[in-house]
Amino acid sequence: MNKAITEGLALMPLPFSAGLANWSSNNGRPGDASYEGLPTAAVVTNDQDFGGCLELQKSSNTQKLRAFAQTPLRPDMYLRVTVRIKAVSGNLPAVRIAAWAGNAAGNNVGSAPQTGTAVSLSQYGEVVTVSAIIGAGNRTGVDLAWGVDPVFAHIGLDLTGPNGGVVRIDDILVEDVTLVFLRELADVVDVRDYGARGDGTTNDMAAFQRADAAAQGRTVLVPAGTFAVNGNLTVNAPIRFVGTLVMPAANRLVLTRNFDLETYSRAFGSDPEGFRRALQALFYFSDHVTFDMSGRRVDLTGPVDVSALSGQTSFSSRRVLRNGSINAVASPDWDTETFTSVATYTPASNHTRLTAVGNVANIPIGALVEGTGVGREVYVRAKNVGAGWIDLSEPLYGAAGTRSYTFRRFKYMLDFGGFSLLSRFEIHDVEFNCLGISSAVMMPSAGSVNRFENCTFNRPKDRGISSAGSGCQGIHVDYCQFLSNEQALAAQNRTTIAINVNANDAKLRNNRIVRFRHFAVMNGTSHMIQSNHFFQGDDQAAGVRLAGIVLTQTNVATVITGNYIDNCFIEWGNEHDHAPEFNNEFSFGGLNIVGNIFIASDVSPAFRWVVVKPYGPGHFFNGFAMENNTFRVFNAVVERVERLDTTFASLDFTRSRDVRVQANTFNQVTQSISNPLVAQHVQNTAADTWTVDASGFIPFGGRIRMVEAVQSENALTNASNAVRYIAPSAFPGQGTSGNQVQLRWGEAVKGRAIVTMRMDVPT
Repeated sequence: MNKAITEGLALMPLPFSAGLANWSSNNGRPGDASYEGLPTAAVVTNDQDFGGCLELQKSSNTQKLRAFAQTPLRPDMYLRVTVRIKAVSGNLPAVRIAAWAGNAAGNNVGSAPQTGTAVSLSQYGEVVTVSAIIGAGNRTGVDLAWGVDPVFAHIGLDLTGPNGGVVRIDDILVEDVTLVFLRELADVVDVRDYGARGDGTTNDMAAFQRADAAAQGRTVLVPAGTFAVNGNLTVNAPIRFVGTLVMPAANRLVLTRNFDLETYSRAFGSDPEGFRRALQALFYFSDHVTFDMSGRRVDLTGPVDVSALSGQTSFSSRRVLRNGSINAVASPDWDTETFTSVATYTPASNHTRLTAVGNVANIPIGALVEGTGVGREVYVRAKNVGAGWIDLSEPLYGAAGTRSYTFRRFKYMLDFGGFSLLSRFEIHDVEFNCLGISSAVMMPSAGSVNRFENCTFNRPKDRGISSAGSGCQGIHVDYCQFLSNEQALAAQNRTTIAINVNANDAKLRNNRIVRFRHFAVMNGTSHMIQSNHFFQGDDQAAGVRLAGIVLTQTNVATVITGNYIDNCFIEWGNEHDHAPEFNNEFSFGGLNIVGNIFIASDVSPAFRWVVVKPYGPGHFFNGFAMENNTFRVFNAVVERVERLDTTFASLDFTRSRDVRVQANTFNQVTQSISNPLVAQHVQNTAADTWTVDASGFIPFGGRIRMVEAVQSENALTNASNAVRYIAPSAFPGQGTSGNQVQLRWGEAVKGRAIVTMRMDVPT
């Protein structure tokens, strides 16, 4: 940078030929004596070495020569003062660059060194060049480091040594040499200085690599232009883009010191391309495990196939995408692909495979499978075009034989479906702004401990988070918000689902889910569903309500606790079972519904909050707890809180074990339930057999299997009112539905008794 050129600064003092009145014999300040008219100074016009010059006889111990003109100084400017001089006759003096440093008030800055190193003249007629650099910074090569106080100088020289000698001095040269120090001042390495062309066609990769190697901690500058880079480029130095890059899609740019969306967007000229390239790089180096979107919004006109983008199909190192918004922009690339094909399902040979699939080549992996006998959220996990088969994410409960299926492939903003394995990938503080145009995230085929935290899923067209395989193993979804695109629709007309899970150990915690068809459809076991608020009501009078959580296998080993379950219910079935009838397996067990708030409003009396739906006969309860919950209805009354859906089959209540339904609170609910059930029986007429009817209080319409205790509450008397001290024998499971207990006393008595009975027996 030359400020004399770029900013028009006048640096040079006048030449000697302009008159010696311009030159001071002292400091160059106003009022100082000049060399005009002195017999010891004269202008020579025809010197053989200098042409025009000053001839000066040394007459004082320190002979000063200073320009009256003020040379401007700035902290970011460095000046080189050069003098060419030769001895003509007499004693040989020494010469040094000198200047008077002045501040803004016009006073001398005494702390600034104002003389350079003296150089002795050794022979007559020899031209000697003496120079010194003046500047604010104490940098290597700066002779007179003045700091920031001086704002101008009177430039010149001193003659020292013996008096009497005559010298000739060429015009003093003052140059702006800031450019020499620019590399240190701006701390920038320009890729053009290392051979980059920036013409958009020449491969500048080697130039970038040379600039990066030379940077040594300084910043690499990519100036205006279009720089072609054909290859994988890693830049270890800090980098700043003014110009842009063009790179083949298969090549990656790794910026180890600027791994953020802001820098990548500048590098590739747009946020969408910068987002893709940074996400691509995230899978390739370990300097950063986090890609920061810089709080920016990225507009996508189509899905991002992350596996194809990264060139990876298996990855298990922790990586994090965070801090931004992804916005869907209307485009045909978001359109759902729909195919209909005939296929054969033979569960006895392979219960997750369709064979003889028509048009199998066109059916996409990750497509939702629909048809008779197909449970909810069954997806295409893999396929073999040559063999004509498709592997499914879950078995089909009732589809044996050959029939037609519909396959719908939704389009997701981030599609990880191409990964055969992806583990420990996390997304934090990202808004998926689907706007009814796209779905949000498709999980990988396999993987574990992938996480979503503090994310917002805004108006997904079809799905929030989909899993077509076991990439949801150990998934964490915490502090997220799911906002439906169908909030204005009646509940039964909605189609969108917030999340589905196929594998074990899901953690869904502290989320808020608004008016989807279902919050979560979950296969697998050992889930923790905690402190979520999901509500699915509508504005309909006596409206239909659908399941918020759907559990699709029998032995779930799952805890549902501390949730706010609003105008929806928990449905527990085994629709993802190729042989849904009981066959010496774990039956319905391991579900703990504890400490939740259940709310409903404007619903029909037939509404229930907990529904068990076996898809085949022979099943029974084998470990179920519903405790310390609160049930409340607004603007309506419901008959009970639970229901057994017998669309396909009932439960075998003669085998119920370990059922605990207790300490629940019921408001605007006609019939409370409990197990164990403590009932008071009043027998007004003496009888040897008392029949205690517990039918309404038994959960799910079960039968009584055991009587724990019978305690008379007052004196038992016979027909003559004589007190009798006797104990009964208890016979559970009486009556046509098995929901009665008979107390047989051995003789006719009357009175009151407290009976504790159970619909189950201990394991």
